[in-house]
Amino acid sequence: MISFTTFILTLLALFSLSLSAPTRRDVFVPPIMYPQAGVVWMAGHHHNVTWKTDDAPVQITNGIGRVYLATNSIIDLDHPLATGFDILDGRVAIQVPSVATGQNYSVVLFGDSGNYSPQFTIIGQ
Repeated sequence: MISFTTFILTLLALFSLSLSAPTRRDVFVPPIMYPQAGVVWMAGHHHNVTWKTDDAPVQITNGIGRVYLATNSIIDLDHPLATGFDILDGRVAIQVPSVATGQNYSVVLFGDSGNYSPQFTIIGQ
């Protein structure tokens, strides 16, 4: 039969082991709310890219956000629209770049993952 002291020491060992376990972090994939499908942006203008944060997990794997422009699902990683913001802010201001007209664009929000917005249009000034 296990002695009371052995039992207590085993419980304490298990408890201390659980405290040293790494904190579980979750991937956060917030839906982009703006821009919406069919929106038209004008090059040079400023807009807020917005996303939902109400379902954010307590521990996010990567909370530093970045926003890029994509054409035909190809992300322009060389020219970020915004970087270094808190993914829990729910919005970031960007300046619309001058790009080729007549194409469909999306913004891509990175933190933990890449979320594409619905497609929209950019026109010149």
